[in-house]
Amino acid sequence: MKLDILYFAWIRERIGEPKERVETGASTVRGLVNQLIARNERYAAALSDLNSYRVAVDQELVDFDHRIEHAREIAFFPPMTGG
Repeated sequence: MKLDILYFAWIRERIGEPKERVETGASTVRGLVNQLIARNERYAAALSDLNSYRVAVDQELVDFDHRIEHAREIAFFPPMTGG
């Protein structure tokens, strides 16, 4: 399946891309993250620490075990703070 992947803030800066289209056979967000980390060290530096960022699937916040078989878009971003 093909997914649109969006990267925000420091994640985008580390990876060097704001978005991309990815072919994946992963069934969960965690599986996709592992696939991305295996690409190269930029992805590993941005995505290895699962506690340092949040993820949304089709604009809904989810955990890393969320299933993605029917997803169209996945976004990675730092935790938000209020103020």
